[in-house]
Amino acid sequence: MGVFERAQPLLILGAVLLGLLMGQDDSFSLWMEWMILPFLMVMLVGVFLQVPLKVLRNAFGNVTFTLASVVINFVITPLVAGGLGFLFLRDTPELWIGFTMLMVTPCTDWYLVFTSISKGNVALSTTLLPLNLILQLLLLPFYLWLLTGRLHQLNLGLLFESVILVLVVPWIAAMLIRWMVHRYRGEQWFQEQVLSSMGTVQLLFLNLAIVAMFASQGSVLLQNPGVLLGLILPVLLYFLLIFLLGYGVARSLRLSYADQASLQLTTLARNSPIALAIALTAFPDQPLIALALVIGPLIELPVLILISRILLGMRRKREKSFA
Repeated sequence: MGVFERAQPLLILGAVLLGLLMGQDDSFSLWMEWMILPFLMVMLVGVFLQVPLKVLRNAFGNVTFTLASVVINFVITPLVAGGLGFLFLRDTPELWIGFTMLMVTPCTDWYLVFTSISKGNVALSTTLLPLNLILQLLLLPFYLWLLTGRLHQLNLGLLFESVILVLVVPWIAAMLIRWMVHRYRGEQWFQEQVLSSMGTVQLLFLNLAIVAMFASQGSVLLQNPGVLLGLILPVLLYFLLIFLLGYGVARSLRLSYADQASLQLTTLARNSPIALAIALTAFPDQPLIALALVIGPLIELPVLILISRILLGMRRKREKSFA
């Protein structure tokens, strides 16, 4: 991880504080509200530029691994999210919706970084990236209707429009950029000059979006500081339950350590940027939903660092047992 990536939890916290400070000026906060979606869309262009769709077919080469990942991410995880939301967040529907959106969208970017840190099978994890992305976009409206439809009157038409606006448009833009660069500069230039900087660009615009969001909606957070603390326990419990589940599945399937680490990180890491972009357009009058999706990574990133350490400890223990 580069310096910028390693400092991401602190940068997100700094972006939150800067946004709260800037939001004290009412005229400025109104202007910043219009900047949230453009920042997120630019960030998502950077995400999609790094997704080679041609590897989608490779995901089906390891049927056992792919099936285990899909079942955990798209069957078991929504059930866990629904149960935890009911137990801890049923009195705050907006937080329940935000929590659900976070938990049912598997990560499509930084889970690869943590897989690499944990000495997992990065190549195998990469093949799941486009599959995870496509499935979560197709299933997110269904999950929201199924798990939280009784809490909030969902406008499914607006939800699908939001998916198209914040995902399809950046996707098309990314594909056009990829095609033009390949045509006029070539693959090597694309890899060396474009992809090498995308991680930094992605994090930069994510933090700019967070600044803009807290500048425009920070008053809601200041009015409800205790409510957001309610997210900590369900989020931590989610990670604990899914980690134990992934460990049990990996052992039952007799996966190698590298494949086990890949399975656990692709089922643990969540896709808060995409969920945030959809929330901001689908629920513009419910700022607590978006705030829940900003607070989520503040908990998630330190947890993923800790899990990476735990996995490396398990790897050393396994190596000693075979020595």
